[in-house]
Amino acid sequence: MSVQKIAVAVIHGMGSGDLDVDEGRLEQPKYFSRLSRKIIERFAQELKISPEEAESRLVFEYIYWAPLLQPEQRELWDKVQGENLRFEWLRFFFINVIGDTIAYQVTSERDRRLYDRIHGRVADSLRTLAEKAGPTAPLCTVAHSLGSVIASNYFYDLQEFRRTQGSRVLMPESVRNQMENTPLERGETLSLFYSLGSPIALWSLHQKFDRPIQVPAKQLSTYHPDLVGEWVNFYDPNDIISYPLKPLSPEYEQVVTADWPVNVGNVLTSWNPLSHVGYWSNDFITGAIAEALASTWKVVNPDYFPAIAQ
Repeated sequence: MSVQKIAVAVIHGMGSGDLDVDEGRLEQPKYFSRLSRKIIERFAQELKISPEEAESRLVFEYIYWAPLLQPEQRELWDKVQGENLRFEWLRFFFINVIGDTIAYQVTSERDRRLYDRIHGRVADSLRTLAEKAGPTAPLCTVAHSLGSVIASNYFYDLQEFRRTQGSRVLMPESVRNQMENTPLERGETLSLFYSLGSPIALWSLHQKFDRPIQVPAKQLSTYHPDLVGEWVNFYDPNDIISYPLKPLSPEYEQVVTADWPVNVGNVLTSWNPLSHVGYWSNDFITGAIAEALASTWKVVNPDYFPAIAQ
C-alpha cells in the first residue's frame, strides 16, 4: 500500500542555536531534536502506532541558515573587541542575535547577497524534502522568531514569482538553481504554517508584509482536494518580540487561523522576555502541531485509515 509522507520544514530564529557536537561534527541543534521527538511521540499516539512507524511517516528537515551570516559577524566582533567596551558579553549577544535581523532584512534593500543566500538554503532544504517525502507531499513549516520572517519572505517571493510568471528579482538565479520543478518546491503543497514567537507584526509596515502569504497555498486542492490546512501563530504575552497577527489587517484576519497565547519557558524565563527561547519544547505547541499532522496524514492516506482504526 502506497503511503504519502508529510514534509516538515523547521526554521530557527535569531542566533546560531544550541548545537550538539559529536566528534567534531556539527549535529542537529538540541531544540530541534526536542521538537521533532515530541511531535513524533504525539503523532504516534494520535495514530496509535509506534514512534518508529511515526518517524517513517514524517520527514523533518532542519533549515540551518545562521552560518551564512557568521563570517561577517565574527569580522565585526574582531574589529571592536578589546576597545575598552563594557558589557562585552552582551555586545557579543547583540552582534550574533540582533545582527542576524539587520544583516538579513536591512541589507536586502541595497545588497541582496545575504538575503538570497539564506533563501537559497531554504530552497535547497525544500528540494531535499521533496526527494524524501515525495514531490506532492503536504508541506508543514514550523518557524521561530526571525525564522518566521524568513519563511514569510520566502513563500511571499515564491507565490509572487508564480503569480507574475517569473520575476527574476523575486527569485534570482542563485535561488532557482537550488530548486527542481516539483509542486512542493513551488510552494503549491504548503498546508500547515506554525509561527512561534514571531515578530512579523514589527515588519508589517514593510511592503512585503502588508498582506500575508497564502496558507494553505491556492494550488493545494489540485494535489490534495480534501485537505484544509491552517496557519497558527503561537505567542507568549511575556515575549516582547512576538505579537498576534490577526489584528494587523483584514487580510491577516482572514488567512491566519488562530493567534494562540501560550506560556512558554521554565520557572526562570516563563514570566519575562527570556520566554522567547522556550517555544521549542512546549507541550501545548508540539501537541497541537502533532495533532494537525496526524489529521493531515489521515486525509492524504484515506486507504490506510481503516488499518489505523483496527
